[in-house]
Amino acid sequence: MRHLYDRAHLNRTAAHRHALLSNMSASLFLKKRVITTLAKAKYARRFAERMITFARRGDLAARRHVSRYVRNPEAVKKLFDELGAHYKNRAGGYTRIIRLGSRTGDAAPMALLELVGFDDLAAAATPKKEGKSRLKGSKKEETRPEKPKRRATRKTKAETAAEDSAVKEKTARDAGE
Repeated sequence: MRHLYDRAHLNRTAAHRHALLSNMSASLFLKKRVITTLAKAKYARRFAERMITFARRGDLAARRHVSRYVRNPEAVKKLFDELGAHYKNRAGGYTRIIRLGSRTGDAAPMALLELVGFDDLAAAATPKKEGKSRLKGSKKEETRPEKPKRRATRKTKAETAAEDSAVKEKTARDAGE
């Protein structure tokens, strides 16, 4: 029977799973949002919310407890200094999962795991990529230097001979002077 069996194994050993949770939650605390698979996001959500609850307490015992699981000291510092104070008056629900669709390589369902209340900060921190613009009046086209236009027709033999003779006359005059 399946009584009270609620942990996902994610096809990993226990040590690998603990390292995955530690690293993913540290990235979440530092960057405020993480893109991952849906199963990992659901699993990491429980862990991250527990760590934020400890950060709300803010005492030394809570800091030591979180440091046992989140091995990144910079993430622990940010968790207790910023996030704990930010969520002090919130009863729970510190994270949000937004489904993004399927990954192209293996069709795994992808999700965005983010901290609630940092929407404007996370959007400003992520740099927007400039894609190819298909509009005619785009900035990229305006900044490009113009290419020299090629002649569509070839020179005739008479034109090339006339140019060669002109060059020869000029060099003869320069040598004579």
